[in-house]
Amino acid sequence: MGAQWKAKHKELAASVKGKIFGKLSKEIMVAARSGADPDMNSRLRLVVEQAKKASMPRETLERAIKKGAGLLDGGVNLERLVYEGFAPHRVPVIVECLTDNINRTLSNIRVLFRKGQLGAAGSVSWDFNYQGLIEATPASKEADPELAAIEAGAHDFEPAEEGATLFITDAADLDAVCRALPAHGFIVQSAQLGYRPKNTVTLNDAERAEVEAFLEAVDADDDVQNVYVALGG
Repeated sequence: MGAQWKAKHKELAASVKGKIFGKLSKEIMVAARSGADPDMNSRLRLVVEQAKKASMPRETLERAIKKGAGLLDGGVNLERLVYEGFAPHRVPVIVECLTDNINRTLSNIRVLFRKGQLGAAGSVSWDFNYQGLIEATPASKEADPELAAIEAGAHDFEPAEEGATLFITDAADLDAVCRALPAHGFIVQSAQLGYRPKNTVTLNDAERAEVEAFLEAVDADDDVQNVYVALGG
């Protein structure tokens, strides 16, 4: 799959949209620790743009910023945790979590990985690259993804879903490439740092369905932010 695993058609469910807002709120709160002004905080700016594109209510967005920046009482102390292991059929998986209760999250992850295998730190991350991942759509038919990647400073690109292009950057270049892409004919839809597999596992349909069910269960956990998998197309 190349990058982040996404459950098919889940955006259609209102309850799932609520989960998406919850995950984005956590990312906003963590980013806002470095400042509540998106113009001065590139990490916050990227997450805010993503939240707006997901149609997050303005009140929810602003509250998350204020909460993360310590401008409201009852702030939440969120810890970022990364778990590594294998889905069924030895497919490497990396799971990113944001949690206010480490013991709860670890307990849940252990249960979820019973159908796979939870590994130690470094057990699969050596086979992934940590990079900037930008999904962008062409502003016109003339937009050339190869030229845009070169001019904006991305080091690679590939087709994404629904006519979009995935631009791949060095982690340090994510914000700069996001800012440059509109001038080269592309509208940024989402941008984040994430893991991309160096190698992928190819499965038959029955095996793939088993892995998809495992990934969907992991993704549904409230503390899970992102799931990355080395599963071939």
